[in-house]
Amino acid sequence: MIGEGTTFEGTITVPHSIRIDGTMKGRVETTETLTVGNTGIVEADVVAKSAIIAGKVVGNLSVEDRVELESQASLVGDLKTRDLIINEGATFQGNCSMDNEKSVKV
Repeated sequence: MIGEGTTFEGTITVPHSIRIDGTMKGRVETTETLTVGNTGIVEADVVAKSAIIAGKVVGNLSVEDRVELESQASLVGDLKTRDLIINEGATFQGNCSMDNEKSVKV
């Protein structure tokens, strides 16, 4: 977990889920779920199994299963995933590529 008020720059590679409520710049790789909380700001390319975004993400996402953009979420970047849920109020600027086959490797 990267807590609110914390700033991290670099690459994070974790074999489990990660939650970001602070600021992250660089690259995030996880074999499980990336959660960006309401106060989270991520300026990074992301590789994950799934993602739940409530904060702000600027970067390209490659997500194997599902991306969910909560009502206050902001995503600027290209997205590759199997399933995408955009809740009312969320914003997404970029290109989206969706494939029902498991073509994204984590």
